[in-house]
Amino acid sequence: MSIFSRHDTKTAATTGAAVSPELAALTGDYTIDPAHSTIGFVARHAMVTNVKGGFQDFTGTLHLDGTDPSRSTASLDVVMDSIDTGNADRDGHLKSADFFKADEFPAMTFRSTKAEALGGDDYRITGDLTILGTTRQLAIDLEFNGAAKDPFGNERVGFEGKAEILRSEWGLTWNATLETGGVLVSDKIKLNFDISAIRNA
Repeated sequence: MSIFSRHDTKTAATTGAAVSPELAALTGDYTIDPAHSTIGFVARHAMVTNVKGGFQDFTGTLHLDGTDPSRSTASLDVVMDSIDTGNADRDGHLKSADFFKADEFPAMTFRSTKAEALGGDDYRITGDLTILGTTRQLAIDLEFNGAAKDPFGNERVGFEGKAEILRSEWGLTWNATLETGGVLVSDKIKLNFDISAIRNA
């Protein structure tokens, strides 16, 4: 089951094409459940391996429209001090003035500006990502994992998402040159999302 109708809404309006009740039923406002969601990243280290990390403290909301994907929206606020790569020294460096300046810029935010269906269960949401006070466009490719009611009566939807950024475009330029050539930390960063959201009462 797809979360968004694949019919062009203008065509549907003129031809009277029916919208699936299952899709329409998913329309509503949702709150991201941080206990069952992850926001992660992967960076290349020393040109030879990947370092993975994530954020432990974040909030977010979704508005899903089961009949018109262009009306769907997403909002996300991430606490930069909650960064976690499994190494306290590295986390401290990432929070410092060399990288995220967490004291001066305590949050990273995303506000969607466009949503679209790509076919099947694949979607793309585009929006404004703000880091270090710099705002640039980011497109996130999403796969809809389904909808279900959990044992506590919560109506949930799930998504997996991925994107890539060049961190230098947001002013994250710190690096160190390796004796063998190359740099210590890659400019390209892979972002990954596993989102579980609960429908608002």
